[in-house]
Amino acid sequence: MKVIYPGSFDPITIGHLDIIERLSKMFDEVVVAILINEVKHTLFSIEERIELIKQDIKEYKLDNVVVKEFDGLLVDFAKKENSKTIVRGIRAVTDYEYEINIAQFNSSLYPGFETIFLLSDPRYSFISSSGVRELASFGGDVSKFVSKNVKKAIEDKVDIGGR
Repeated sequence: MKVIYPGSFDPITIGHLDIIERLSKMFDEVVVAILINEVKHTLFSIEERIELIKQDIKEYKLDNVVVKEFDGLLVDFAKKENSKTIVRGIRAVTDYEYEINIAQFNSSLYPGFETIFLLSDPRYSFISSSGVRELASFGGDVSKFVSKNVKKAIEDKVDIGGR
């Protein structure tokens, strides 16, 4: 069975990686789907995010995980991928409240489309990409929240490597 794990992953965090690793043990194929959103200002380009995730997947030896990009509706991407299942990580009740609405909307657009909510490991439940970006913008140490290759990419991108 193929599952899709969608998001912006700007940047991918150890919380994301934990979910991906757990999914790789539950499903035959995991598609990490990066949403292309030209309106949203991102730290990393779509190409950079794809490469960073691919590096992490290789390091974690997750052979059944692939990275793809998509724009438009998630349900249209899921149809192209021949998958009716996505997974969303839930860190807190606020995530659930936000995600349930989207899940119900998607289900109405694509009959049989299922959203599985996977609880974050409590060790990572406070980590968010936006928090990592903000910490990095002030020169903070992000090494507890991202992989080594993502840390280096962030340092290079926001020019904090020499501080």
